[in-house]
Amino acid sequence: MKQIAVWAVLPTLMLLAPGCTLKGTVKQFTDTTSNVTGTTSGRTWFTEEGILKPDFKVTAFVALNAENLRHDMASGQGEYLSSVSNLLNVPTNRQAEFFTLIQARYSAFAAMDFTATQQVVAALRDVSTPLASAQ
Repeated sequence: MKQIAVWAVLPTLMLLAPGCTLKGTVKQFTDTTSNVTGTTSGRTWFTEEGILKPDFKVTAFVALNAENLRHDMASGQGEYLSSVSNLLNVPTNRQAEFFTLIQARYSAFAAMDFTATQQVVAALRDVSTPLASAQ
């Protein structure tokens, strides 16, 4: 009888043991995620409603669309370059000029590390600011 009880309890313990480990792993993962999101600038990018703040729209766009944007910069046209010009407040009647300037400076953009998004955004703003302010 004792042997049957041991064989009945042993599989139950084996099934519960991975559950404890899984629960511990999930807790560790969520705690780490909370610590990362709570201590990095990601929290400052969004409003309390979860909407991306206007100051960070260009940065987010460049970060998420780097390769497509790089391609459009090389060709001096395209939907990604058009979108970034809109985010940078380049007037519609000055966008062709913006596209030409970006394409002319493509070698400088191509040399940039697009994972260093702030550097790319700063260079884009250098080109767009005179156009946006001369409305």
